[in-house]
This record gives sequence, C-alpha cells and structure tokens, in this order.
Amino acid sequence: MPYTLTQITPTRFEVRLWPHNTLAPRGFVAAIALGALLLAVPLLAVIGNKILWGLLPFAALALWGLYYALQRNWRDRQILEALDLSCAEIRLRRINPRGPEQTWQADPHWVTLSLQKQGGPVPNYLTLTGGGREVELGAFLTPAERITLQAEVSDLLIRLKSFG
Repeated sequence: MPYTLTQITPTRFEVRLWPHNTLAPRGFVAAIALGALLLAVPLLAVIGNKILWGLLPFAALALWGLYYALQRNWRDRQILEALDLSCAEIRLRRINPRGPEQTWQADPHWVTLSLQKQGGPVPNYLTLTGGGREVELGAFLTPAERITLQAEVSDLLIRLKSFG
C-alpha cells in the first residue's frame, strides 16, 4: 500500500499517502539502455554508409523522447498527501509536483468521511467533509486501496471523537 499510518501520541495520528512509482531508478537506467540498444540494432546495418548520418539524429531524438517522458512521469508522480489527525484538529496537506501546496483543516467532531462507490469521478471516491469544504483523499490510489484507507481513517476518527 502506498501509504503509512503512524501513531505519534495516543490522540494524534499521521497518514502519509503517495502514488505508486513502479519504475525505480535502476529500472529507469535499464529502460534507457534497452531503448538505446534497440535503436542501435537497425543502425548497425548502415555503419560506414552516409545513410547512418541521416538516421542518427532521428534515433537520438527518439532516445531523448523516451528519456524526457520517463523523467516527466517521475516528476509528476512526486505527490504527497499528509493527513494529521488529533482531538483538536484534522489537517490535510497536499504537496503537488508543480504548483502550490494545498491545505485543509477542520474540527474532527464535525468531519465526515464518505466513500462513494459509484457516481463519483472515480470508483470508490473518498472525501473528507468539514470546515465548509469537501476535499478528496487519495485520488491517486487504486479503488481497493481507497476502501482500505477509508476503513482505517474511519476507525481513527471514531477513536478521536471518543477521546474528545
């Protein structure tokens, strides 16, 4: 699961969420190397010929395109959501890869957690409502992970409301 749940004190918890990153740095290097190898094989047939110099820029451009696409994907996946839950306040921070940090806070006694199985923008749409706003939680998680997260956060909210 791409999230962690940490109990800081008996009445304070932190949930950190991040998207799946299936391509590790080692896999990135392997993908670029494989792409270079696959582009080099057809060029072997024209070594020593003027045609090589005509094809080489296109092969380099294709390799650069692969590199750029993988780097861009990696940067776009650098999203972090931190949900701090305590008896006094619930705070959600979303750190976006490009753009400002977004925050939301509310009193835990007035917060509701809802999971829309259907009818939302995505299956198992998970939202927190309170403080006059509704915010999405774990937009980048799979539907099954949102169900598990909803159960855990719901238990935490019940526990915090019983302390207060």
